[in-house]
Amino acid sequence: MVLNKPSIYVTRKIPKIGLELLSSHCDITVHEGAEPPDHKKILSNIQGKDGLLCMLTDKIDAEIMNASRKLKVISSFSVGVDHIDISQATKMGIYVTHTPGVLTNATADLAFALMISAARRIPEGDENIRNNNWKGGWSPDMLLGEGVYGKTLGIIGLGRIGSALAERASGFKMKILYNNRKRSRSKEKKLNAEYRSLEDLLKESDFISLHVPLTVETHHLIDNQKLKKMKRNAILVNTSRGQIVDENDLVDTLEEGLISGAGIDVFSSEPLPRDSRISKLKNVVLTPHIGSATHHTRNLMSEISVRNLLKVLKGENPFYLFNPEVMKVKSLSSIKMF
Repeated sequence: MVLNKPSIYVTRKIPKIGLELLSSHCDITVHEGAEPPDHKKILSNIQGKDGLLCMLTDKIDAEIMNASRKLKVISSFSVGVDHIDISQATKMGIYVTHTPGVLTNATADLAFALMISAARRIPEGDENIRNNNWKGGWSPDMLLGEGVYGKTLGIIGLGRIGSALAERASGFKMKILYNNRKRSRSKEKKLNAEYRSLEDLLKESDFISLHVPLTVETHHLIDNQKLKKMKRNAILVNTSRGQIVDENDLVDTLEEGLISGAGIDVFSSEPLPRDSRISKLKNVVLTPHIGSATHHTRNLMSEISVRNLLKVLKGENPFYLFNPEVMKVKSLSSIKMF
């Protein structure tokens, strides 16, 4: 029996399966608003807490970590952790966990859906019908798009999601090119994929899909210079992080007709500002950061993010620890609470 339950702050209401599990072991404070808590709100609520369960929309910096000297674990309801100051957390002996692998298939599904939707101009067709703009029935030149079957797909980042996308593309007999930090002969064989330099991949691909984490090296990886290397009928898909693409450069390129279109799920600023230039374009399919938005995936993310947090507080290795170096700073046994 735990006499003093760990105290946890949860920055968003997560699916029931996770909240019930967490509340059975801990005293929890949950932000109930529809909008994410701002920095000031997090600072206020983190004081005296043993753990934090946060979202990718929350900037978790040194100030927040220092606001609770008891903080032992930050569990992120996400794969990416670029919203967390990892070096500061490690220095302070705070364990940082995340949820990789869980959302692989859901995100790969969406990337493929964006690719087909942009290529075949599906949203434009839907809009035409809903706005009563479909005149004259079938027409030989109405809403002509790009084919997908048998085309060349360039995948930048052949990790879990990139590999899952390649598997889907094989059903469409697509030629798979990839660029990665490290070449993988085993993946080439398994996925029938061919390695290319980034420049050659951009030049040869009909579709390009981004699946790299946001780092200093990948920030604005796709800019005006890179976009100009793409084919005029090429389509860019981004389901990774908005800052990997220079959004202004992408809009300029699309407006000038230098590439055919794009399918975008992530943006430099979320939600998109009302005056966003990209939202005015017809040759772009936009979705509001829903890569992992299936019932099954979000339930799994909820459960795993909670179990990660509880394992750390139990002095056990979490399923997914992002900063294993923290173990040299503070052992799991020293922060065990139950």
